[in-house]
Amino acid sequence: MKFIKPKNNKAENVDWLISERVRNIVKIYAEYTGYTESEVVDTLLLNILGDKDFLKWIENRRNNRRIVKQLEIEHLVELNQIG
Repeated sequence: MKFIKPKNNKAENVDWLISERVRNIVKIYAEYTGYTESEVVDTLLLNILGDKDFLKWIENRRNNRRIVKQLEIEHLVELNQIG
């Protein structure tokens, strides 16, 4: 059995400018999947964490421990930096 994870209760409204095309894609995809538009955006953006080059970039950043903690990706990156 796969347990249901609780929804992120720390959600905030954001003020981003996106094109009408992208808004329509999200709206129609949400209708297709049965999820809300917010859930679709949240899920799609979390897929960015599958980008191995992005994770390597984070590993090589100074103060990467702070970034890793903010993104909650401890299990995805290797922290070899001292300090």
